[in-house]
Amino acid sequence: MTNYSHSHICQCLSRIATAHRASPLTIAGNRRQTGEQFVNSVLALARGLLDLGLLPGDVVVISAFNSDWYLEWLLAVAFVGGIAAPLNYRWSFEEAISAMVAVQPVMSVIDESCCQWYSKLRNTDIPSLRWQVLIGSHRPGYDKTRGALTSEELKKYHVVSLPLDFLHAPEDAALICFTSGTTGRPKGVAITHSALIVQTLAKVANVGYSEDDVYLHTAPLCHIGGLSSAIAMLMLGARHILIPKFEVKSAVEAIDLYGVTSLITVPAMMADLVSLIRERDNGKRRESVKKILNGGGGLPLELIKDAMKFFPRAKLVSAYGMTETCSSLTFLMLCDPTGETSIPHFQSYAQSNCHSIYRPEGVCVGKPAPHVEMKICLDDSSHVGRILTRGPHLMLRYYDKISPRPSNDVNEVWFDTGDIGSIDDNGNLWLVGRSNGRIKSGGENIYPEEVERILLQHPGVKGCAVVGIPDSRLTEKAVACVQLEEDWQWHETSRELLDGKIKQHLYTAILRKHCNDCNLTGFKIPKEFFKWGKPFPVTTTGKLKRDAIRNEVISQFGLLRSTL
Repeated sequence: MTNYSHSHICQCLSRIATAHRASPLTIAGNRRQTGEQFVNSVLALARGLLDLGLLPGDVVVISAFNSDWYLEWLLAVAFVGGIAAPLNYRWSFEEAISAMVAVQPVMSVIDESCCQWYSKLRNTDIPSLRWQVLIGSHRPGYDKTRGALTSEELKKYHVVSLPLDFLHAPEDAALICFTSGTTGRPKGVAITHSALIVQTLAKVANVGYSEDDVYLHTAPLCHIGGLSSAIAMLMLGARHILIPKFEVKSAVEAIDLYGVTSLITVPAMMADLVSLIRERDNGKRRESVKKILNGGGGLPLELIKDAMKFFPRAKLVSAYGMTETCSSLTFLMLCDPTGETSIPHFQSYAQSNCHSIYRPEGVCVGKPAPHVEMKICLDDSSHVGRILTRGPHLMLRYYDKISPRPSNDVNEVWFDTGDIGSIDDNGNLWLVGRSNGRIKSGGENIYPEEVERILLQHPGVKGCAVVGIPDSRLTEKAVACVQLEEDWQWHETSRELLDGKIKQHLYTAILRKHCNDCNLTGFKIPKEFFKWGKPFPVTTTGKLKRDAIRNEVISQFGLLRSTL
């Protein structure tokens, strides 16, 4: 029996049904839904799922572009006590299967972004999978005789549907959001209704989200940043503008057409927005935008200044967080047109040649949200150490792991973020680096070990090291240093002839194709490849000294051109 005093994301439905009864709540292409229509659609879908046999605790994987349908599915699954598990539509099919094996879904929901998965899933053995649902336009390969359903069929007989009596999944689980672990393979993070609610309150307090917002969905709903902001805006009853995925022209057109007031970015998105506005629109200012929340890496100073210029009425807030903490842990006000910036010594940075807001001790990412406890675990006499956190924002666990057993060790109460940093006398967190070598590129996680394993499968590669170097658009970009096998020759172009003899050869295009052929997701493929003609520096235990390799790449090749 549900305890209605407990948090639940479907508590937003009552507010939406009244506050937006006759006014548009969602706009997606040519589709518009009022609040009343949206709520009725969610409840009809929930009724259909119950009649189908979906039970509390059942997992439903969703892989689709952003849409109002996606929001309906997130809420309808939660309403019946199910657990929605968004999959990244950019994944290879093999990565998607790895995620599905981990969480054992009873249902998969896909749209045109992953229509090629449909036929493959029919020939893949996932014992738990009972139903497949297609949303949006029916694509080639849709076969009614093989049991595929549609959202419309599930809603068909439920025009007037359920009262607002929602169910809870075991342990209060609401979502399974995937992140990559130390192996680079997808890991399902179980997130509670309570964590999503306190994240909503944190964004209200630190960014100023409100029911008056017109929110543009720029981030994919398979990422915790896009999910948490979407849930926050649903809880508040704000208006949602949905574009399938971030394309800068579509985003700017939506801002102009609908008077968008709020959006989230990663540095690559912001760079694209600034570039388009400057080059195509002659620097036309977008004064409807009042709030921009940036995550996925710090913004370079010049990009902050451009954002202030082209979005002159917008508060620009930077956030630091991760999937395991239900998105944002800390917030830093970069710019507030109504008051003073909170960037430490901003003027001195503006007058310097710095490319990001940092000090020798790291990058400032602001202060923890009110519900977040944070401390530094010092490994030596230094003030720098591992960043730990605890509070209601934490995940339940990785979904394919059993619940942790009770322990008397107080340190097990704290979650290790895997990042290294310090906290200053004003309570600001400073990030120094990542303890696991993870590369954060354009808001996506890249794990060097995963890419290296793929590259080492090529017969011409004897050794390799993948590192992240600074990039003005992506924050970091992955580059690969490769050692060649004997009798292999490196070329900067596709020329095969050297000294009059045909050689076994390697060049960037060959290695990129090799990565693609091995189903490495596109954003993980290194942006640059270099020949490394000497042994890699290693520790006494044989591990790569990535910092030393990274520094030599920067020293030898320079901070390479920005990735375009």
